[in-house]
Amino acid sequence: MKKIIASLFTIVFFTNVFAQTEKTNYKTVSDLFESHYNQGEYEQIFTLFSSEMQTALPFQKTIEFLSGLKKQAGKIKKRTFLKYQSSYAIYKTTFDTGIFSLNISVDNNSKINGLYIKPYIPDNLPKMDRNSTKLKLPFKGSWNVIWGGDTKEQNYHIENTAQKNAFDFLIIDASGKSYKTNGQKNEDYYAFGKKIVAPCDGEIVLVVDGIKDNTPGEMNPMYVPGNSVILKTPNNEYLVFAHFKQKSIKVKQGQQIKQGQLLGLCGNSGNSSEPHLHFHIQNIENMNMATGVKCFFKTLEVNGKISFDYSPVKGDIIKQN
Repeated sequence: MKKIIASLFTIVFFTNVFAQTEKTNYKTVSDLFESHYNQGEYEQIFTLFSSEMQTALPFQKTIEFLSGLKKQAGKIKKRTFLKYQSSYAIYKTTFDTGIFSLNISVDNNSKINGLYIKPYIPDNLPKMDRNSTKLKLPFKGSWNVIWGGDTKEQNYHIENTAQKNAFDFLIIDASGKSYKTNGQKNEDYYAFGKKIVAPCDGEIVLVVDGIKDNTPGEMNPMYVPGNSVILKTPNNEYLVFAHFKQKSIKVKQGQQIKQGQLLGLCGNSGNSSEPHLHFHIQNIENMNMATGVKCFFKTLEVNGKISFDYSPVKGDIIKQN
């Protein structure tokens, strides 16, 4: 599952300490940026850039970036100044499709020398380094970790704030394949239809079901998680399970469940090219504002050996001991 927007263009950093009130030059420039952006006048935004910014982000790249942003996020509906961070004025910005943080840096000539946009995350959200709830694996038998770990090579999810500690699990046979026969149907895949169970006690806070499973090799980006469940632990951690088989989920929103209880069956719905389980922990329920939490399992078998308090990485073969 990939993030919507995370674009960063930074040219100059300053160390000035600003009072937390919006400066006149920042207000003027940010108002112009918003007006030109909403009207599609991207060439006018380019003229607001400093020479260094124009070199780093040439005209055609600027047009592509801004038009891509408009296509994904829509127009700016509301913008509120929050604070300064280094040289950047940070604006809580409501676009047509969601709330983002618009960050603009302005030089002494009132030219934009830094610009980046990312999902808006309030400062008062709970911060968690790792899970405190003791977890078991959400399945039985041996599964393979296809994505997991702290580097981009191990885990493409790290570029997404909410999913940065996510795992993708599937089942691979001795020949290195995740399917039998020709792999053209979901039923060919070893993971398809396998039981997904609760790693701990908790409350079901979100259930999405009814989304069709994809044909292997195809994906459905309209609803990235597909059929999904979010489980809130007693320690206010939010466990996210994605890509369930259509109409296989056995729990309901508001239900209190026990560790090991059946959640549903592994499927291939949402932004998934083959049957697998996507699993991650986040600090709040809303995935658009959440931050991922590092996940450790209490005890499990990893590559044939018992491990304690372990966070799986790409290439591991794991099962509940």
